[in-house]
Amino acid sequence: MVRYVKEGVGGKRDAVAFSAIEVAKPEEVVSIQQERLREQLDYLRNRSVFYAKKLGEAGVSWNKIRTIEDLAEVPFTVKQELRDSIKAAPPFGEHLAADLSEVVQMQASSGTTGSPSYVALTASDLEIWNETSARGLFACGHRPGDLVLHALSMSKGFVGGLPVFQAVQYMGAIDVPIGADAGPDRLLAAARDLKPISMSATPNFAIFLGKVSRELIGVEARDLGIRRISVGGEPGGSIPAIRQQIEEIWGARCCELMGGTDIAPIFFAECEHQRGMHFVSPDLVLVELIDPEQGTVVPFKSGSRGELVYTALGRRASALMRFRSGDHIEVIDEQCACGRTGPLIRCFGRTDDMLIVRGINLFPSAVQDIVGEIMPDASGIMRVLADFEGHSTQKNLKVLVERGEGASPQGDAALKEELERRIRNRLAVKAEVIIVPYQSFERPGATKVSITLRQAPDFLRS
Repeated sequence: MVRYVKEGVGGKRDAVAFSAIEVAKPEEVVSIQQERLREQLDYLRNRSVFYAKKLGEAGVSWNKIRTIEDLAEVPFTVKQELRDSIKAAPPFGEHLAADLSEVVQMQASSGTTGSPSYVALTASDLEIWNETSARGLFACGHRPGDLVLHALSMSKGFVGGLPVFQAVQYMGAIDVPIGADAGPDRLLAAARDLKPISMSATPNFAIFLGKVSRELIGVEARDLGIRRISVGGEPGGSIPAIRQQIEEIWGARCCELMGGTDIAPIFFAECEHQRGMHFVSPDLVLVELIDPEQGTVVPFKSGSRGELVYTALGRRASALMRFRSGDHIEVIDEQCACGRTGPLIRCFGRTDDMLIVRGINLFPSAVQDIVGEIMPDASGIMRVLADFEGHSTQKNLKVLVERGEGASPQGDAALKEELERRIRNRLAVKAEVIIVPYQSFERPGATKVSITLRQAPDFLRS
């Protein structure tokens, strides 16, 4: 039976980590992973129509896959395969490796890169989600007994909604379930009335919410008492200028977390040292780093870059093996003063977002990082205008940048020149920067912010 609150969480408030596995010796972790992987492989062999067909078509025998190293023989699973699987066997696809009668909950991906994926959970799957997400929230600073303001979207099956609510409850904290969908007025009123010490939000919405606090409730955000903020769901949490802005507005420490609907809401999270995200659930999810072009495994060593690939351990319903996440990361370090073992990483982009500008691979978040450096001349809000077919262009990159609040249009020429210079020097890409008035772009709300536009906004076409 799924527990609302994990037993014994009251004694974890001053613990180093939520689970002992986070600080276990690497060899102990590997031993546990090997055992749990064999159990998962045996389960999939007996229950997964999807993987029986997939491995059969690839000529891979189940008998030859018994260790982590053997996984390299298994073909990757990609997002489109899951969409096709759901279309072939609705509602949850051929990769549903449990009876429908065992399913107790479902979630949906945002669908921002195509049709939504519908994910099924058994009772044991839901407990795994609660556990791994609670570990991530704990790493970011949330603690048992805290009131946590829920400023992520609560609608459309988004895993930042109900699953994060459940994880907050599971870890012994109290979720204030307003949600970004309710609007800034209700969120800020709840912050004023209930005095939560923690908050979860997307990074851009955290900034917006803080900026409108005085206007809406007559109180500066930093005076509301929120001291710990976890952000995720979109790029920005690892961008220094955005993080600094969040921390200054709220007077709080801001830490980043990351997950994915198809695997779990949260499994990477930053600790108080803010040097990168820890993989907090190696016993529940097996992660590989691969060269995105060659598909070969890359070791998790400082300076390594690649795409993350996941195999769920202990998963029963929508069970996936070697799932290509599309998340591109860099390994920052291999140890941390917090005591957690395993590498520290930063995510710098997604495959779906990557553009190729005159042969140079570019993630829009890298441009956002540069724009954030020159606030307050710019507001920090920008959009890449990818008004071309596909993901490749031989033209200069078009970047729309908002003028800073109160900045004079007379400074536009200098601002444009400076940004184009920085983008060229830092990213080896020529850019055509277009300065637009302050508040040209809609402010963040319940939905994720996309910093790539496929057609020019109306105010440029008029």
